[in-house]
Amino acid sequence: MPHVSPRMASLCQANNWSWFDLAGNCSVEIPGAFLIERSGQEPVRIDSPSGPNLTSPEAARVVRALLAPENAGERWTQREIVAHFDNLTPAVVAPSLALVNKVVQHLRDQAFLEPLPNRGFRVRDHEGLLQLWRQHYRFDRSVRRRYFTLLQNRALNDRLSALATGAQGDIAYSAFSAADIQAPHVRQPRTWLYVTANMEEELKKTVEAKEVDSGENLVVLIPEDTGVFYRLDLSQKRLACTNPVQTYIDLVHAGGRGEEAAEAMLQQRLKPAWIGVTNER
Repeated sequence: MPHVSPRMASLCQANNWSWFDLAGNCSVEIPGAFLIERSGQEPVRIDSPSGPNLTSPEAARVVRALLAPENAGERWTQREIVAHFDNLTPAVVAPSLALVNKVVQHLRDQAFLEPLPNRGFRVRDHEGLLQLWRQHYRFDRSVRRRYFTLLQNRALNDRLSALATGAQGDIAYSAFSAADIQAPHVRQPRTWLYVTANMEEELKKTVEAKEVDSGENLVVLIPEDTGVFYRLDLSQKRLACTNPVQTYIDLVHAGGRGEEAAEAMLQQRLKPAWIGVTNER
């Protein structure tokens, strides 16, 4: 290989594979005969098409589909990923086939995906891919507004549920509020919502909220991309929540006890889905 990254080197070691790259870095062993190890040589640079920008909203749509617990164990092709988005309710704009090709190739080169005999592929390392995404995810691309409302608990939820009727994909519980339903662990006094820009004024009127500089009890996130509404966690008894994988990634970046709440989401909702599929292989 032109270059073996630390991640690829550790995977080789875990599987007892020898390796070397064009810079002369290597770990070559014949048990009982010899061991040759060398590191620190600068990678050989070979011109190639640029890799995907994993911070982009379009790339995030691909990663969400790969990591969503509902899709655990799914066999994909690149065209099937694009088609997958055309059949969603609420609708989410499909990434381009060219972008999917870049993302899939990059993730396959880093061993997050594994090829299948029938031409497709599936996720090999869900948790590793999640950690990669959290490094690139741009939570700050959502506009954050602070509101205060006198409505609380059941009364607030009823107003929000009524507002969401017929408007799926425009409003959902997010971050701490979604986690409080999906994987209760951290309690905090604010209600967190994703709301599209065209819904914000109606939200303010419905819950009788006013914007404040501090002391807010309602945090409204206006997303740059409607991909945050991918495969919402729906219920007839309450407002929809973001998908567990979206809830996790938002908690990581939300501050406060977000990391703690994200870990609970990982252990309670994401890992059980992924491990269940791995055990079936």
